[in-house]
Order: sequence, then structure tokens, then C-alpha cells
Amino acid sequence: MTQDTEEQTRSAAAPAGTDAVNIDFDNSYARELDGLYVRWQPAPAPSPQLLWLNRPLAHELGLDGDALAGPAGLAMLSGNRLPGGADPLAQAYAGHQFGNFSPQLGDGRALLIGELLDRTGQRRDIAFKGSGRTPFSRGGDGKAAVGPVLREALIGEAMQALGIPTTRALATVATGAPVQRERQLPGAVLTRVAASHLRVGTFEFFAARRDETLLKRLADYAIARHDPSLIGQPDCYLLLLQGVVERQAALIAKWMGVGFIHGVMNTDNMTISGETIDYGPCAFMEAYDPHTAFSSIDSQGRYAYGNQPGIAQWNLLRLAEALLTLIDDNTERAAQRASETVNRFGERYSAHSLVIWQAKLGLRGAGDGDVDGDRALADDFLALLQAHEVDFTLAWRHLCDAADGNPTALRALFGEAQWALEPWLERWNQRANRCEPAPGARAAGMRRVNPIYTARNHQVEAALTAAVDANDLGPFERLLAVLAQPYDACEQNAAYAEPAPRDVTAGYRTFCGT
Repeated sequence: MTQDTEEQTRSAAAPAGTDAVNIDFDNSYARELDGLYVRWQPAPAPSPQLLWLNRPLAHELGLDGDALAGPAGLAMLSGNRLPGGADPLAQAYAGHQFGNFSPQLGDGRALLIGELLDRTGQRRDIAFKGSGRTPFSRGGDGKAAVGPVLREALIGEAMQALGIPTTRALATVATGAPVQRERQLPGAVLTRVAASHLRVGTFEFFAARRDETLLKRLADYAIARHDPSLIGQPDCYLLLLQGVVERQAALIAKWMGVGFIHGVMNTDNMTISGETIDYGPCAFMEAYDPHTAFSSIDSQGRYAYGNQPGIAQWNLLRLAEALLTLIDDNTERAAQRASETVNRFGERYSAHSLVIWQAKLGLRGAGDGDVDGDRALADDFLALLQAHEVDFTLAWRHLCDAADGNPTALRALFGEAQWALEPWLERWNQRANRCEPAPGARAAGMRRVNPIYTARNHQVEAALTAAVDANDLGPFERLLAVLAQPYDACEQNAAYAEPAPRDVTAGYRTFCGT
């Protein structure tokens, strides 16, 4: 990619500050993938204010939290003064959005600032979101508002605490400049950390342009970064696809296990690393229904909860198509091999989800390996929840109490339909009694995989409203603290476990925040 506009020339020449926070950048994407990005600088923030700093993540990255919280850190996190060694750039990618191919998307309001090696030696991207227009903005303002930025920080940390691979927020900064949406809102910048920002859509971009040179360079880079054991292997590109299939199968199974609905599973929002990315219209399900979709732009329910595994496989087929010329010189043979690899997604997803449902049911250590019976127990429990509109999170959590010999709270969720639960409870108890752990140990194990707290939509909205409309971050910080310990019940946090009233949930909609 090249952009020769006068604006870009001015932007790319903007100097980094000499008194900025020290970060030991090692920018492999900029160094190795010339032609896959446009160098660009973030827009200045007129009056930046630090809203939230993720100190534990800063420590993981080997960064000084106190320095980040100080004036030099604020200058960096707002984009006003980048550290020496930063090499900001907007990445190019395409994407299938709601099934329709857009040949050029790219970072329209994001910039990869640089990469560093964290304390464990893992390479991590440091990127801005909401840092202003880029050549890929397609008429947008390139900015973000405080509400969506805080939402991404909140949900990302909730997913991290649940043990689900995710991009994370290092910091959120109010810029002091308004952004215009349906109404004028305070602007903000998110600093996002990721294993990488390589997407299915990144491969689609160069495959659509039939640029074999850049496509191969990109694939080699992805292998070196995410699957280094494949370097030099004859079928490395097919094995790369296989690795992405495996990572995504594991990821989607984890989403399903906690009732998470991404909301916009376009191919530009599916990572090669297997991390969850882009939390715009996401939400957690309350009353169990596979058709649940909250996103205001998903009127047909394409990305509803129950559709997520199938959409993931559809997206992986788009990746397979992009890699065909690298997989095999023979087109038909390449297509067959790629299809066989992607078609194993269902098998791999099923295997990962079985492990999750068995753990949630307390069936770890079952001696007879009754896989079909365990699947049926999980499916039948979910069917009961759907038929009687029972809250997903509380049902699984109260099942832990039933494992301890006290099914009262679980029965109460079914109200007058408690009778429907009883035959299933009898089957489950019979099955659980054939497992190795004693009931007390079984219940304790279940409580480690069945959260009591998820990011309840009404609690999220209340926290964001307080932050945006009243400049009050207290509700956000309290909710964040609860979500950081999702499996540990605490009496004083009981309100955070309660679902919203049904009429509130029925009318709840989420938005992309663009």
C-alpha cells in the first residue's frame, strides 16, 4: 500500500517526543511487511485525561505503571507524543461483512503503534483505537467515544478473567474533543494490546488483488509469529490453516460456554491468533435462547448466539480460499485439501465444547466415557432453559449448589415449571454419581467453571451512562472489580449477579460505536 497525499507526508513526519515513556519496541510488522500498511500518525488530543489504566497488564508488558499514569504516559496514551522507536501505521485488510465482500477496509480509526516482547518473551501489539482518520477511514471521522472505549476495556477484562483468549485494553483516555454520533459525545482513545492484529480479512485483501508476493510474505510472517514450529515444513500453509481452525474452534466453544455473543463476526473481526477482538456490539445472554442477537445492525440474526460456530466455519472457508494458491499449485487439489481442513472445524469444535459442558456439569472423571450421554445431558439441560426462559448464567451456577445437595435455588429459577426439571435432575445425579470426585469436590470444581458474575447488559449500560453523562467512573470501576473475580461469590456483590427485568432485556440493543 502506498499513499502519497500531502496530508500523509505531513502526518508521517510528526516527531516523537524525547521525554516520552520508554518502551523497547521491536516492530516486526513494519520491518518485514512493507506494502501491507500505510505509515500514519495519530490525531492530537486537545485536552487528554486518563480515565483508566490497566496496571496489571502494564506490568505483564514490562512497562512502568507510574510512568504511564504520569504526564509523559498521558501524552503517549493520547497519541500526542509517542516514544522513540514507535512506528505508527494503519494496517490494510479486506473483509466479508454480513456475508458481503468489501475489498478494502483497513484500520479506519486505529493505528498499530509498535510491538514489544512482554516479560514472558511473547510478542504483543500496542495499538490505538479512536486515534483519528487514516487513508482507510472511508469517510468516517476515525474517532471513538468514551462509552464504546470503556465497553471494550470492560468486556475485554471480563473475558480475560473468564479464561477466554482476548485482546485487552491497556488504557482509556478522554481526548477532550467531542465526537458527533446521534448526539455529541466525549471522545476517547483506547490503547489495545493483542498477540497480533492479523485477521482473516488481512489475507483476503491480498488474495483478492492476486498479489502472490505479498500474500506469501504475509503467510510466512503469520507462521513465524503464531506457528513457528511450521517454518520449513512442506505443507506449512495448509498447517497454518489447520492451526487457525483449531484456535477458533477452541475460542468459539469458550464463548458458547459463558453465553457470550460477539455480534459482528465479520472476517475482519476474526484473528489468526485465536483472540477475541472488537467488542462493539457484543453482549452476554441472559434467558437462554440460541436465537438471541442484540446488535442493532444484525436485523436478520446472522450472528445470533447459536449461529456462532457455523459462522466461524464460514469465515474459515474464506481464509482457506485466500490461501489456495499457497497450499498447492494444483487448484483442484488445493481446494480439496483446504476444504477437508476447514470441514474438521465441526469435529474440533464439538470436542472442545464437550470438555466445557462436561466441566460445567461436574462430569470430569467419568469412568465409563459415556460421551453421547454427556452431550445429551448438556443439550437437554439447555433445552429446558430455553423452554422455560431460564437465566443461562444463574442456571449453571445454581447447578453447582445442586451438586452440593441443595437444588432449591435451581428449582426456583423454573418457578411453577419445577416439575419439568426433576426428571433431568435425576438423570444428572445418576450420571454424576459415577464420576470420581465426591459431591463436595465436584461442586467446588463446577464453581471454578460456572461464573456467578458476567457482564450483565443493564449493569454495563449503567456504568457507561454514569461515565459519559455524569463523568462518574465509580460504577465502571466497581463493575470491573466484580468481573475480575467472576467465579467468587460475594454477598455484597449480589446485585451484580441478578438479571435485568425481562422487559429491559427484550428491548436491549447494542451498537458498534463507530
